[in-house]
Amino acid sequence: MLAMAGMTLPASAQQESPAPAAPKPAAAIPAAQTFRIGLVRQMPPQPPWIAPLTAPPENLGVAGAELGIRDALTSGRFLKLDYTLATEVVPTDGDPLPAAQKLADAGNNYILLDVPADQLLRIADALKGKDVLLVNVGAPDDSLRQADCRANVFHVAPNRAMLTDALAQFLMTKRWRNWFLFVGRTDGDKLYAEAVRNSARKFGAKIVAEKVWDYGPDARATAQSEVPRATQVGEYDILVIADEQGEFGDILPYNTWLARPTAGTQGLMPLAWHPTMENWGASQLQSRFFKQHQRMMLPLDFQMWEGVFSIASAGMKTRSSEVEKIRAQILSPEYDLPVFKGVAASFRPWDHQLRQPILLTHATNTVTLSPQQAYLHQHTPLDTLGFDKPESKCKLN
Repeated sequence: MLAMAGMTLPASAQQESPAPAAPKPAAAIPAAQTFRIGLVRQMPPQPPWIAPLTAPPENLGVAGAELGIRDALTSGRFLKLDYTLATEVVPTDGDPLPAAQKLADAGNNYILLDVPADQLLRIADALKGKDVLLVNVGAPDDSLRQADCRANVFHVAPNRAMLTDALAQFLMTKRWRNWFLFVGRTDGDKLYAEAVRNSARKFGAKIVAEKVWDYGPDARATAQSEVPRATQVGEYDILVIADEQGEFGDILPYNTWLARPTAGTQGLMPLAWHPTMENWGASQLQSRFFKQHQRMMLPLDFQMWEGVFSIASAGMKTRSSEVEKIRAQILSPEYDLPVFKGVAASFRPWDHQLRQPILLTHATNTVTLSPQQAYLHQHTPLDTLGFDKPESKCKLN
């Protein structure tokens, strides 16, 4: 029977009110974790034909890393994660190894490298066994993902095989099967051309003609007479260019003997990124980059951003800046990296290459992304680009 208002229950009927529950101890807040990221960029040689209009910006690449740090801090601060960036820019004729060792000695456990392949191998071997994870953001050499792979190196820069496979898939969907390959004189041009040949064999195209450019940069002034003669090689569907330094590739379109499209290092280009990329949130990334640096994001900028954020995103999942935990995370099947290309990217465990879609673009438009829909794979279509596990010659050590 309930007590009426104003009446007091007998002592025997009164029940003791439960004591207030003791407050639960606050969850332990982990100490702040700091990810110290270093960056080494060796300036590439600039050929004499580079005009002011096409000269690369002074902060090329480094600007992308700086945006990566800013994006990481935006999310990481809620998890008590901090990210720092230390940059070393080495002249063309300098030695990047001391710069990398300096960063490692200063406690930078993660180092982005934009250096030639031979220098990258020197750095990887010198830092082997140290608590340092290296990220290749610049070198496209296939050898770094094959016989010359290293266990302490991860690659976010797409290799040449990925780029030419992406192009080959698109050309085959267009039924442009017969290719004329025009190759430059540098070692990089020859490696790009070899990747083109491999992609042609892989996807069923035929290189019906091949020539080496030996006219010199002066031919840029006489392109209307030189290029038609140089391109009289019979019938073909498309001219594929291997000219990584831009000596002659830009003067071939509209000057060829036959009216044919161009692709490769010029024309329709396979790239990791391009200023015209806008879908899947890419426009927001482009906007943030432009706001911070007052220019458009170029492929090396994006690869630097990927390098920083690949580490940052793994750190947000592990809540730890320990190299071994980050390494295990980015190699786990659950790891994915948002790259604003419609699907998440991830690292291949057999050669540490970041699998990701490749843009096919010209100066003012992104035409498509590869892999193309017609090319399927038992695990992920992204492994149709570059070296799949059965094709890998990498033995990580």
